[in-house]
Amino acid sequence: KDVPRARGASFDAPLDAAAKGARAAARRLQALDGSQRSAILQSVATALEANAASILAANEADMAAAGADVEPHLKQRLGLSKAKLATVARGVAALGDMADPVNKLLVKRELAPGLILEKRSAALGVVLVIFEARPEALPQIAALALRGGCAVLMKGGREAARSNAALHAVVRAAVVAAAPDAAAAADLEHAVSLLPDRDAVARLLAACDAAASPLVDLVVPRGSNALVKHVQASTKVPVLGHADGVCHVYVDASADASKAVALCVDAKCDYPAACNAAETFLFHESTVASGLAKTVADALREAGVELAGSPAAVEAGLASAETTKPPRHEHGCLAARVEVVSGVTEAVAFVNAHSSGHTDLVVAEDSAAAETFLRTVDSADIFHNASTRFADGFRFGLGAELGIATGRIHARGPVGVDGFLTYKWLLRSSDVHRVADFAGDAPAKRYTHKDLPLEG
Repeated sequence: KDVPRARGASFDAPLDAAAKGARAAARRLQALDGSQRSAILQSVATALEANAASILAANEADMAAAGADVEPHLKQRLGLSKAKLATVARGVAALGDMADPVNKLLVKRELAPGLILEKRSAALGVVLVIFEARPEALPQIAALALRGGCAVLMKGGREAARSNAALHAVVRAAVVAAAPDAAAAADLEHAVSLLPDRDAVARLLAACDAAASPLVDLVVPRGSNALVKHVQASTKVPVLGHADGVCHVYVDASADASKAVALCVDAKCDYPAACNAAETFLFHESTVASGLAKTVADALREAGVELAGSPAAVEAGLASAETTKPPRHEHGCLAARVEVVSGVTEAVAFVNAHSSGHTDLVVAEDSAAAETFLRTVDSADIFHNASTRFADGFRFGLGAELGIATGRIHARGPVGVDGFLTYKWLLRSSDVHRVADFAGDAPAKRYTHKDLPLEG
């Protein structure tokens, strides 16, 4: 819903200062060593717990202001409990404890005697993230950026304006407080910035295209396909798009009944508003005859799920009515689609035709059927006998999550710190190396191109 409006106003001084301040902060973060960035993250984790009362009060005000105008599943996302905030703080602390991902040696190669090439991980720089009205996203995104040595500009959903302002104030103060010296503190004032509105995002994107040097290195729009597509059309800056979450569960003929019930109920009901919740259930036709499909459908109904589907699903008693929704539809609530398929080949074809490329699950005891599904479904995450809800940065051990990337460039699946990293090449000569020395039929020097151990 927070789609930036058309460009109109000029790039104002405060926004220019924020963008330039973010670049200075990014360079300062990259100059710090890993232990100093870790200390900043621990400071943020401590501050989140210490300021829980004020953060939760701001969230309560957002919840009250939302009223009946906000859909129930969106209001569920807006809520921030003490337990959820504590979980976020633990995730930030876990990022602080992880090994420093910046300047990690990836390749070491001797090009010629005395000429050593290294490929090392490097921070992207400045990242703009537009995210939904989910308050905990702000500290999680900020922490990932800081761990990756990046500065971040953020615009959150307007329904969470008070929560975001409170969280931003706490995070920003904690970052500055942990700076190693006064000069670093001044630069780090802009390490985590919160843009005021959609117009600011639109002006910033316009300015990025006109600037002589980059203001922003990557844009990450989290939310609807409309938002992602609008941002992609609004800027020349690379965009890491996160599509909607249309996740499938295929219950194979070989599925164990108790596993199928447990997995289907968890995938749909654990958090129906989440992008990794199941939206469509595909049952092998033999599970209709065996009664397995009905057992699963009844368990879903008992959990409060409204099931609609194809005529075959209705005839089999798996759905209460024929669906009026398109095959690619994210319900985001206790509702789901049901289909009956002839086997794993048809299931894969259905998933590849209608999935958003997020997460899909096969429930099967037949390893051949499971492997066929795993190998041929074209999504970021494909699971066997494990709930789709595992598609999450924290559960993957990434500490936190920038989002789920469903594209194929730069990052895919749950995006953690790696989403804030690129790499650079370092070439060191112990003497003087000229390209001319390697040219001709009888070169003075010759390439060895020998890979060396990753040390240092």
